[in-house]
Order: sequence, then structure tokens, then C-alpha cells
Amino acid sequence: MILELMDKAGQYIEQKDAESLMLFVAEDYSDFRGRNKSETEEMAKHYFLEYQGIITHVLSTKIDEIAPAEASIRTDMLVSSGSAQLFRKFVKFAGDYYRIKARLVKRDGTWLLQYAEWEYISLDTLFPESVSILKKIFPNVSP
Repeated sequence: MILELMDKAGQYIEQKDAESLMLFVAEDYSDFRGRNKSETEEMAKHYFLEYQGIITHVLSTKIDEIAPAEASIRTDMLVSSGSAQLFRKFVKFAGDYYRIKARLVKRDGTWLLQYAEWEYISLDTLFPESVSILKKIFPNVSP
């Protein structure tokens, strides 16, 4: 269920569906910049308007801690948009790599994002599993 949450979130980002994306966000959510759920939704909508042709690839997710109602995870994600989409298979640029660190809570049987922080990372700092997946998607990209 946790891994599916990250995959589904990636799909909603590609669809530019901020409303559906927020279904996975707890009401008491905050991010590393202090944004709450509604501010995060506005940020997503702005991003969706600004960038065309958003493509996401959830490369891998590590579960750092898990309890019946809480979990901490780290996810490597590749994001590209616009013209990068056209050239990514032919050149060594696949997009931008991000690591998302998140705290999840389970409420009414559903995992929700309660806290998140993300940072731009370089290709050489991806998790080894992420590099393996990336090589399958983009054979011309190498660390």
C-alpha cells in the first residue's frame, strides 16, 4: 500500500490533478517549508500551470521505519517536462532527480502523507535500486 501511494501520486502529478493528489495528504500535513495542505495544493496547481508535459518516474522507495499506523520513507523520483520529454531517450539528460523524505500516517485504513521534504539530487546519489531502474528506462543514461 505504501509503495502504491507513491506510484499513484506520480500518476496524479503527470495528469496535473492537484485535487486527486491531495486525497493522499493528511489534514495535519506540513512540509519542510511550513506549508500546510491547502498551501501545498496551491503550489502544485501553480507548478502544473507553469510546466508542460510533466513526466514522472518513481524509481525506488525505501521504507526506513514502519509501525501499524506510522511509517517513514525515502523515494527517488525522476521528473521531466516540456522538450526534455522529446530528447531524454537520445541524450544523457533524463530530467531532474529528487529524493522525497516523507512521514506517513495510517488513518481509516489508508496511508496519508503527513510530512514531506524534497531535495534535488545528482545522478550519482540515487539509491542503487533507482540506478538499475533508470538504466532500464533510459539505457543511454549512466552515472
